[in-house]
Amino acid sequence: QQPLRPALPVRSFRTYSSSGYQLGMKGDKVEVVIDAGDSSRTYEVSATRAGRRVEVANARGGVVEVSEVTRSGTAVRTARFMSSRILALVEHPADGKSA
Repeated sequence: QQPLRPALPVRSFRTYSSSGYQLGMKGDKVEVVIDAGDSSRTYEVSATRAGRRVEVANARGGVVEVSEVTRSGTAVRTARFMSSRILALVEHPADGKSA
């Protein structure tokens, strides 16, 4: 008796997140507003090329990581922020018409 082979993954041309937006598109953007003492600073991480996406992760120790990730899951750029200093974190998904 031959061992069972795992099923091949089904490839789809469009992948959607739970919120209904297409994943991994040029134009994905995350803005982070930080308390800098007497003022606030705004940082922006965006998907700079087609096929890349922006992911937000809560790491251990009160750190929020915002990363631009390739299709294979490799982080290209990563920004880390102390969660106690974050005033706002706004995700702007791509509209699906660009890229």
